[in-house]
Amino acid sequence: MNAVILSIGDELVLGQTVDTNSAFLSEELASRGIHTVYHQTVGDDQSMIADSFRTASQAASIVIATGGLGPTEDDLSRQALADALDAELVEHPESADTLRAFFDKRGRRMTANNLVQAQHPLGTEMIPNSCGTAPGIRAELNGATVYVTPGVPFEMHAMFEQSIAPELPSSASDDNAQTAHRFILTEKINTFGAGESAIALKLGDLMSRDSNPTVGTTVSDGIVSVRVRSEHTSRDEAGAMLCQTIDDVENKLGHLVFGRNAVTIQQSFVELLKERDLTIATAESCTGGMVAAMLTDVSGSSAVYEGGWITYSNEMKTKELGVDADIINTHGAVSEPVARAMAQGVIEQSGADLGVGITGIAGPTGGTPDKPVGTVWIGLAFNGETEAMLFNLPGDRQRVRDRAAKCAIQLLRFHILGIDLKTLSWGKLAES
Repeated sequence: MNAVILSIGDELVLGQTVDTNSAFLSEELASRGIHTVYHQTVGDDQSMIADSFRTASQAASIVIATGGLGPTEDDLSRQALADALDAELVEHPESADTLRAFFDKRGRRMTANNLVQAQHPLGTEMIPNSCGTAPGIRAELNGATVYVTPGVPFEMHAMFEQSIAPELPSSASDDNAQTAHRFILTEKINTFGAGESAIALKLGDLMSRDSNPTVGTTVSDGIVSVRVRSEHTSRDEAGAMLCQTIDDVENKLGHLVFGRNAVTIQQSFVELLKERDLTIATAESCTGGMVAAMLTDVSGSSAVYEGGWITYSNEMKTKELGVDADIINTHGAVSEPVARAMAQGVIEQSGADLGVGITGIAGPTGGTPDKPVGTVWIGLAFNGETEAMLFNLPGDRQRVRDRAAKCAIQLLRFHILGIDLKTLSWGKLAES
């Protein structure tokens, strides 16, 4: 069984919004043995959207379109689907009542244009929206089943899982159906602390393009993710092959791995702190509170995160953290002794088990021949001891700051896990 995915909206065509819906849908369909023939992004043009529905319905047995179901004049998916079906738009009374109740419950007045969301082409069915105002639409066109969903990702996800996925072929199909499908299962393994080429070298023959499962890498904001794709006519076999390859990948990459799929490095770190019953506090200069923000993004982090200081000026480093002014005058604010003193100071002020101090030059100004832009010192404090590591991070101001924050979290992970800090290849460990 094949599918086509349509993403509708000028914001997607113009690059103002990144299309994450297609990736989600492709993965969900593949896990059910449904092959996605192609993705197509279409702007807010009614005739072009209608043509896309016609073409897609001739190319595959399932068409899923996201976007264009809102109440504004540029939301044209329902009108375009009506054109493709050669049907008139009619109001769906139950959907209209649901819309009115939605606004009444929130004490808001519903404007007349919202009722367009209760319209659908005659002969089609409405799909309930449990998270928003725009229902989806289910139709039959040229022998294909067409689903139109909202473009808002969390609304689309809920509609897919609640109403669309139950109608798709199941892995419990009979033997004949099983052989007609190729089940494609995927997993993503996230790493931090080595570049993509170094990760590829460690993986070696696992990345052979002739193998099944296939293994590849992608990079985003310093995170190198290893993508594993397993394909088989049996879901169980595909799953077994996937699990074995994941084990092989993680064994080769070891401590660099911090999680799978959507797990972030900060989530992994917070869970580790909880497991070890440890607390942490932060002292940040060049990162301006980015580590604190990353940690507090994690639900439940209040159990392990005591708090933080943003000590951007030298005076604040001395006043808030007790960093000796003579150390700053002698070595400079961006230096090993200052990073150590910041980390120790934040423990003394907070009472946390672990402290981290970050000081650096994020640029684009402020660099010198001895301390160029991208120079970052990260200090760790624990049990009355300190360690410090020097990083020379590439990129613009935002990339340096983001990379420094992640380096700090990975250093802390390594310390707790008892891993030699020198194995974080981007940094140079200072002598204690």
